[in-house]
Parts: sequence; structure tokens; C-alpha cells
Amino acid sequence: MRAKSLMVLGTASGVGKSIITAAFCRLLSDWGYKVAPFKAQNMSNNSWVTSGGGEIGRAQAVQAECARVEASVHMNPVLLKPAADNRSQVVLQGQAIGHFSARDFYATKPRLIEAIRESYDKLAAEYEVMVLEGAGSPAEVNLRDHDMVNMKMAEWAGASCVLVGDIDRGGVFASLVGTLELLEPHERERISGFIINKFRGDASLLTSGLEFLERKTGKKVWGILPHDRELWIEEEDALALEEKPGPANTSALDIAVVLLPRISNFTDFEVLKHEPGVRVRYLKNPADLGRPDLLILPGTKATVADLEYLKLSGFESALWDYVEAGGRVLGICGGYQMMGRLILDPAGIESGRQSTEGFGFFNMTTEFHAEKILRRVQRTLKIELWGSPVKGRAEGYEIHMGRTLHHEAYPPFGENGAVHPSGCFAGTYYHGLFEDQNFRRSFLRALAGVSGKPWQESGPARSGAQIRDHHYNRLKDLLVTNLDLPGILGMLELSAPLGTRSS
Repeated sequence: MRAKSLMVLGTASGVGKSIITAAFCRLLSDWGYKVAPFKAQNMSNNSWVTSGGGEIGRAQAVQAECARVEASVHMNPVLLKPAADNRSQVVLQGQAIGHFSARDFYATKPRLIEAIRESYDKLAAEYEVMVLEGAGSPAEVNLRDHDMVNMKMAEWAGASCVLVGDIDRGGVFASLVGTLELLEPHERERISGFIINKFRGDASLLTSGLEFLERKTGKKVWGILPHDRELWIEEEDALALEEKPGPANTSALDIAVVLLPRISNFTDFEVLKHEPGVRVRYLKNPADLGRPDLLILPGTKATVADLEYLKLSGFESALWDYVEAGGRVLGICGGYQMMGRLILDPAGIESGRQSTEGFGFFNMTTEFHAEKILRRVQRTLKIELWGSPVKGRAEGYEIHMGRTLHHEAYPPFGENGAVHPSGCFAGTYYHGLFEDQNFRRSFLRALAGVSGKPWQESGPARSGAQIRDHHYNRLKDLLVTNLDLPGILGMLELSAPLGTRSS
């Protein structure tokens, strides 16, 4: 039997589709259904490696974690990773198939649609319920002919749809009505009702607006989800980082991350924010660098382009001033590649430049190859940083096209990573480095020791997965408390537990 299907659509990007999809996955899992997420096409440089060695958007990995199932490449069969030169790398069912312009990408549409439908049908035969996520808005009339992820996908899946609007950005009633009006009549029939997201204040003040919305459209308002300041669900879009500075605290460990234009897998560092006495801030302006206890050069989808950005924007000189004053730098993946002497791209895999000089912190060369390295990492790490032992379990992954060759012998930092004898520099290809609570706290103890900060671990040590699981349940409770779940799921002929809120 084919799975029942619910689709979460939005009036625009960033209204909360990914998070609400994740919430439905946790809810249905808690209710005993075998559920899986699905997004036909995603655009993000924040990705994840499955156990089978395939690459998908991080949002679908989070949704699978919410559903308590193993993430699969079929949950996100098409992933676009924006790179330099107005091109995107296209990842099809987990494997990169090349860099494409928009015109070239659309020329591959028949192949992509075939893969999308194949992936969906495979999952729909294995699971009881599918929770689909749309992309952007389904009412982008200029993109209608190229639609593979919104209403065309809803039709293929036979999905009942909910339309999400973000009241925090204003104009929610106009955006919901306008989106509905721009859909074709048969598409409007699939929209069962609305969810208003990110509300702050007294919901009774919306009564007249809700009554108008139902009267105007003939659709139900399934509920209003409040804005929860304490909720932490990993973001997919790096733009959100600019809106979330860490608290100012001169006694806290100060960790600064350079906000590269094409930053990837920034979720590597978000778990550090959950350690008391640690401040994580993202730098867009070199003038804001100051004297952090640690500077991180993060991963990037376009190492050469972002390296040139650092050189032209003033970050390079600020970085050297910081290092010469005794600063410490950690590079992750692409950020680690920048720390070498040379980056080679003879085949034009990533850029149009065959050779680019790095910062020269390490005597090493990185060369790009057509085959991307995708692998999960599970190994015990024991290294020395800043004169202190740092150890724990690495439970992460690698995603990169560059191979790095060391021209000197350096103490290793995982496979092909390195620690400089000066203690100023360290680099690794491991994403998810701070997921393990033992490694994370060992790392922070060493950083506190060399910085002279009075940081001490407090509270229970929890892995990244344990922290996320707490927030997944908190997110699910928002749905239970604020939405008419019997009404929404009744459209799918799914039953909700007795006592669940209904309108």
C-alpha cells in the first residue's frame, strides 16, 4: 500500500516549513506511525552524509532524526549547492553530477523528475505516512513551468496540503490569500487549511482576521503556533546566523566564526552555544574580530572564491594581526584548506583558477578532484591542543572534493587533519566535531586553560543528539497544544489520540 501523505507548503522562504515538517515527523512517530520526510528539491550548502555515503540537505536529516528513522538519499533526491560564478553543484540521489547554470539545470528536468518520482515511490512503499516539504512559495508564477517540488509533487503524492504563513514578518493574511489566489483551481483544492506561524502576543487579537480568512477562502485555520525563543532546531539557511548573536560576556569563552559568503555546515558550531559560559558569534565584518579566544574558519562550498573574499574584504590582514598577537585558529574542511600554502584546481572542478595561494599557516597543498569524498566518521580522537590533552569520540562526517598533502610531519587531527607545533593552528576535515559531549568539553577545558578564562563545565554533559531530541519534543508539544490535529490528520484518515486538541 502507498503511504498517506501530508505536505507543508509556505507563502515564502523562511516561514517555517522545514521546522513544521520536522514537528509532524516527531508527532507521528510518537503516535506509532512509521513516518518519513521528503523534499523533492532543496537548495542549501548545509548538508549531511547518510550512512550509505550519500549527501542530502541538513533539514531532511533533521526531519529523519525527528521521525526516528535512518536518513536516506531518497528523502531529498535533488540538492542544489550554490557555488561561485552563478552556478550550483547538483547532487542527484546523494551523488554530485556536476555544476550547472540555471539554464543547464532546467535542461536536465526530465532526468530529475524521473529520479524524484522514483525516490518518492520507493519511500511511499516502505512507510505508512510521508510528510513532504515544499520549497519557497508554490505561487511563483514565473517558475510554474519548472515546478518539481511544490504542487506538481503534491499531485504525484496525492498529498493533502497545509499552507504556512509567518505573521512575524507582517502581512500574513494578504500572503495567505494571495498565495491561494495564484494557484490553479485544482491546486487550491489540495490546500486543506492554514497554519499561522511565529505569533507573539495575545492570539485573541487575531479573531477577526481569522474569521475573515476562513470566510474569504473557504479554508480552515488549523491553528496559530507561538514564537518560542527557547526552541533550538538547526537552521538550514546561514542568513539566520546574522540574526542570532551570542550574549556579550567578557568572562565567557569567546569563539568567533567567520561568516563566509558560501559558508557550509555552520551547524558544526551551534551546539557550542548550549554550553554555559561559551559565546559563539559569527563575523561578517573584520572590524568586529577583536581578540576572541578562538577564531574558526568554517567549511565552504567554494573554497577559492571565499578565500579571495577574505583577501579582498580586509579579513586576511585582520587575521594576520590576530595571529601575530597570539591568536588561535581552527579550520574546518574548506577553512582548513585555506590554511595551507597552495590550492590547486587544474581541471576547473570548483573554480576557474588553476592555482591559488592560501594563508600558509601549514606547509601543505590541496588539490581538487572530480570525485567528492563523502563518508561518515566514527572514531576516537586523542590530540594535544594548547598544551592540554583533548579526547573523545568523533561522530561526524566528511564532505569535500579536495585532497590535502602535507609537506611536513604534523601531529594528526583525525584523518588528514593537522595540529601546528606552535599551538596557534589546527585543522580537520571532520564536520560534527563537537557532537560528542566528552570531546566538546575536553576541547573547551583546553581552550579555557590557554586563554586564562575561568570557564568550568556545569550541568549535565549531553551529546548534540540528546540536546536536539529535547528540542524536537518541545517542538512537537507546540503542535499538540496549538493545532487542530484531529482535523489536519483526519484529512489523511489518520487517527489522533483521544484528548488531542480540536477546533
